[in-house]
Amino acid sequence: MAAAQQLEKEMAAFQNLQKEFSKVIQSRAQLESQLKENEMVAKEFELLKENATVYKLIGPVLVKQDKPEATVNVKKRIEFITSEIKRLEGQIKDLNQKQDAKKEEVMRLQQEYQQQIAA
Repeated sequence: MAAAQQLEKEMAAFQNLQKEFSKVIQSRAQLESQLKENEMVAKEFELLKENATVYKLIGPVLVKQDKPEATVNVKKRIEFITSEIKRLEGQIKDLNQKQDAKKEEVMRLQQEYQQQIAA
């Protein structure tokens, strides 16, 4: 029954890949949401006058912040989120390839196992 054990092992590995894939997709969706939010903030900053007062929420307190400083912070955040999305897209591609390979391996092992049972 070595084939059955090998099949179980490969199925478990495939399921783990699927779980990891789901987590990465969820993280990417969350980052996309944050990116949209920050892009909206950046557009709002463009509409403000140069001497406008900007406040940043830090915990339960609103802290006064210079508009140029706030604008730079938002741009940096957008750059960071964009780079994280690109990194996750690479992970997604890699996990897709691993899933495909593992899926083929599982199918091959299933065929071997069924042939053994039939014999």
